[in-house]
Amino acid sequence: MSSSSSIPKIVFGTSSLGNLFVELDSATKNQLVQAAVENSQGIPLFDSAGKYGAGLALESLAAGLKALKVAPDAVKISNKLGWKRVPLTTPEPTFEPGAWINLQHDAVQDISYQGILDCYHQGNELLGDYESTIVSIHDPDEYLAAASDEADIKKRKQDILDAYKALMELRDAGKVESIGVGAKDVSVIDFISDHVQLDWAMFACSVTPYTHKASTLCLLKKLGKQGVKVINSAVFNAGFLLGSDNFDYKKISRETHPAEFTWRDKFNNLCEKFSVSPAEVCVQFSFLFPEIVSIALSSSSPKRVKSNISLATAEIPAEFWQAMKDENLIDIDLA
Repeated sequence: MSSSSSIPKIVFGTSSLGNLFVELDSATKNQLVQAAVENSQGIPLFDSAGKYGAGLALESLAAGLKALKVAPDAVKISNKLGWKRVPLTTPEPTFEPGAWINLQHDAVQDISYQGILDCYHQGNELLGDYESTIVSIHDPDEYLAAASDEADIKKRKQDILDAYKALMELRDAGKVESIGVGAKDVSVIDFISDHVQLDWAMFACSVTPYTHKASTLCLLKKLGKQGVKVINSAVFNAGFLLGSDNFDYKKISRETHPAEFTWRDKFNNLCEKFSVSPAEVCVQFSFLFPEIVSIALSSSSPKRVKSNISLATAEIPAEFWQAMKDENLIDIDLA
């Protein structure tokens, strides 16, 4: 994620620090930060966003680092920009209703040249003694998807490019060390990479043992040629590949989506046969592609942070990948 080659294999997500789906107490949040710092290989890298809890994740991260007396230059923070904290004037926040628990603020989207600068400065204010030196635009795919017609799409595309102009100026001035993009719909990453020299890109729900379209794998190669490093996130299809009924953040069942469950049953059988865990396989699948250098993993459990880190060094036998291909569970070139 940094322009240097020393990107850790695991990037620590911070959505749980912003009360995503559950409100953790401040002691548990501090323990999450502590577990990441103590178990990281080298300088820990945290991935956060102004959208996470309307800035609460950034505040909680800073509080956890301060409690540990972590020096500002001993940590890297990535802030995904595009949402600004504003006063809460309704009973519940107006963005992503039901996802964020017991927030004291609201957030509004502002993707534009000035809006992104405002998000950048506000993020650093929320971080206090710390600052983000790695920045990106948060979910530009969702911003484009909300367009009302072709003219609106054109305007929104320009808004995104204007926002990147602001980020490039921050990079040129030495205020940030790298700029990137994160999206679930990776075609938007394709569009942006045609206009902006990115340092890194974060894919979500796009390169997993279950989901790996040919067009996505072509984009990986394109980014590799541009020198763009790729961080992979949501590698479990939002928990489905580990046994949950949520597939890419939507609830499904055997009745409504039989193909997904049949695939998972075969996948679990193969994992058992080769004595590997589904979690290890999902993480290591990413590293079959040389362009992917890191995985973003989030946890709401301090105990799970250490086991998450061990996934990055798990070894999966070549025979397992061949068996996955023979069973038509994956469609990639293993040569």
